[in-house]
Amino acid sequence: MERVRLEKPIRLRDFVIDRDGGIYAVSVYDNDERAGCVLRYLPDPDGERTCADGKRYRKIEFDEAFAWILEHHPEWNDTVHRIPLDQIVSVLKPEEEMGRIMQDNPRVRNLANLFSLPEKSFGCTGSLLCGLENEASDIDLVVYGEHWFSAQRQLAEAVAEGKIPEMSEEMWRKVYRKRVPEISFDDFVTHEARKYNRGEYEGTYFDLLFSRGYTEQNAVPIKKGVPIGRDVIEATVTDASLAFDNPSVYAIDHEEISFVLSFTHTYAGQALAGEVIEAAGVVEDHGDEKWLIVGTTREARGEYILSRTLLNR
Repeated sequence: MERVRLEKPIRLRDFVIDRDGGIYAVSVYDNDERAGCVLRYLPDPDGERTCADGKRYRKIEFDEAFAWILEHHPEWNDTVHRIPLDQIVSVLKPEEEMGRIMQDNPRVRNLANLFSLPEKSFGCTGSLLCGLENEASDIDLVVYGEHWFSAQRQLAEAVAEGKIPEMSEEMWRKVYRKRVPEISFDDFVTHEARKYNRGEYEGTYFDLLFSRGYTEQNAVPIKKGVPIGRDVIEATVTDASLAFDNPSVYAIDHEEISFVLSFTHTYAGQALAGEVIEAAGVVEDHGDEKWLIVGTTREARGEYILSRTLLNR
């Protein structure tokens, strides 16, 4: 079969459509041979989502997605769904579709117009990218590379100037219930309030998601190690420059562990360089070093990252 023709590499937060019409969220950066994704929507005549051409889909939750892949495409089953490029018929890119999305959705247009960012440096992912949003859909903004940090600063300024309201307690509690973290509500909000990677606008929740630019795709190769047990550690963060990436990466000063990685968005940007963290997760052996992994399951039970420096202020 002919490989999908790619003008640009498939990258994190793109969506791809396979030959059977399944729609998948790209979840990794290493997509040269097989796209690493998670199934999100399946064609279904009785589905609750409808795209512009009238075709109906149903949304697939995380556990169901892996069960469906295991049944229908077991050869794709891995830590994510690894789809051969010759099985992909279309790639949806947030930055390429942003003009259409802003034209069709006033809420997205109004929110995006509050940011001053170069064209093609940002877009919308999630259901809006797929044309399968409904009235309850969140807005998943994605900003690429260094422009993300500019967007983060602009969001903080917009909140300070009253252009975007501060998150209400009701919205914070909604997010907390959705994330189901292993930390208290008060500790959750204390950490989240300084990140400026999410917000509430015109009654709609939105995320400000990071993705590397095309020139940064292989900056830090992420590979799976050998799990050797669980641990809870305290350590000083020495580098948090990829703390908002997926996974979030924290280099630490610790006698045994070199990095803490979080595969759950809950702990993105959880700590700054120089801060002392407490982290619980699964230790992986990577040969010459060990990593502590947070988010080894969907809800990361028993796994967390806390900035002790922040909480002790």
